[in-house]
Amino acid sequence: MRGMAHTRSLTLFGFLIAPGLGFSQADQQSGILIVKGHSGQAPVTQINGRSYVAVDALARLMHGSLGYQGNQITLTLPAAASGTGTVLPAGQPANPGFSKDFLNASIETLSDIREWRSALLNAVENGYPVKDGWMANYRAQAAKNLHLASVAATTESDRNALQLLRKECVHMQELSDKILAARKMLNYITPDIVKKDPLDQKILNCARALAAMAASGEFQDNGSCN
Repeated sequence: MRGMAHTRSLTLFGFLIAPGLGFSQADQQSGILIVKGHSGQAPVTQINGRSYVAVDALARLMHGSLGYQGNQITLTLPAAASGTGTVLPAGQPANPGFSKDFLNASIETLSDIREWRSALLNAVENGYPVKDGWMANYRAQAAKNLHLASVAATTESDRNALQLLRKECVHMQELSDKILAARKMLNYITPDIVKKDPLDQKILNCARALAAMAASGEFQDNGSCN
């Protein structure tokens, strides 16, 4: 079960890092992906604000293997990477990392927040009206999946990550409220006001930290969500 959850986390982590959460708008920029607990690195290419990691490079980084069947690619991890086959000293409690249900719900919540931010960013950059109604729809969807994550939180890693996930939702709500308030007061809003707001940078940093935790399969707080 843990191996299945870990494999799922890698698939979802790839989904998150590919859309990029609104990174640099440069046509192309290279970077590197580092996964804690694994030596080495994988090249990251940013194109039109989206970040991409080659699946073969990710497989090498995670010491895994790739299988191909039609248009489906399967990433298989060794037992050591998925946490199976580990013998603990007698009396020492196991740390199961993230539960499968919590991991899925938290990934959905992050995806909702990403779409919420993208909609807000698109409206501001193109001069579209920002209204309570459609912002509330994004907020409600994120709240729904956050609730599912809270219900599914059963392990220590789940509960610790849940606190950060809640902070991420609060930050996104604060940013949305700030833009809505400026619109209602008829204040001039520059197209780059969202990206220049410190809250937006905090949202991006927190999302990246949570995505990295999802890939590792357990809680690792680096302070990005505070």
